[in-house]
Amino acid sequence: MVESDPTAEYIVTLLSTTDLPNQPSLKARGLAWRLLSASEVLLGAAIVIGHNVFRVVPNEVPILFVLGLVSVRVRDGGWSAIGFKRPESWLRLILIALAAAVLRIVLGDFVIEPLAGHWWPPIHAPAGTEHIAGNIKIALLWLLIIWTFAAFGEEISDRGYLTLRAADVGGRSTVAFWLATLLVSVLFGYGHYYKGPAGILDSCVAGFILGAAYLLTGRNLLGPGVGARIYRYGRGDRRIFRMGRVRPGSPSTVART
Repeated sequence: MVESDPTAEYIVTLLSTTDLPNQPSLKARGLAWRLLSASEVLLGAAIVIGHNVFRVVPNEVPILFVLGLVSVRVRDGGWSAIGFKRPESWLRLILIALAAAVLRIVLGDFVIEPLAGHWWPPIHAPAGTEHIAGNIKIALLWLLIIWTFAAFGEEISDRGYLTLRAADVGGRSTVAFWLATLLVSVLFGYGHYYKGPAGILDSCVAGFILGAAYLLTGRNLLGPGVGARIYRYGRGDRRIFRMGRVRPGSPSTVART
């Protein structure tokens, strides 16, 4: 028989004990981590609502972008925790991203907008898009904003940072990540408050589709990032270049994310 090591047994006992001698318990440490994560989610929600609904804080995307990168770096040790990593399968990632883009287009064009149109006004485009028609410089400027600000800022702050911190509250279980995705999708909808009720609903659905792509690709930011880019190229960005066919002041897919 192999004799047991008293020292090893003592260490195991300590690690399985709620009240550790002369230090906070592991359970308390876990609770503190979750409370800190919950406070970050509440702060993020306050920033999103504060800017988009009440207009009392600056644009939330740069704030959450910086806050998220710093938080994940300090608390998790690296940005791979939010999806900066090589995908296990490029083919799987591209297929999921393509499916997300197609689903986004189908639901937006054939379900959400027609149904929402029975109760609410059409989706409002962002301020400034009325100047796109016939102006190549403005069109290129909007493309630059879409492919940088939205492409990186929103994916990192929403799909990455806020989803991770919301999932922390539930112990980062599979269910916790899906519930976190649902919560962040609602915030994403209110992040497009300017689009009106129909636009908020549309963006909520878009956020959940992109969030699902994020989870299904193993929490890789390339999943929602590529999906959003496919959607924008196939439905949104090309509208910008059809200068003669975009009417100033009319709702357009530029307003969608």
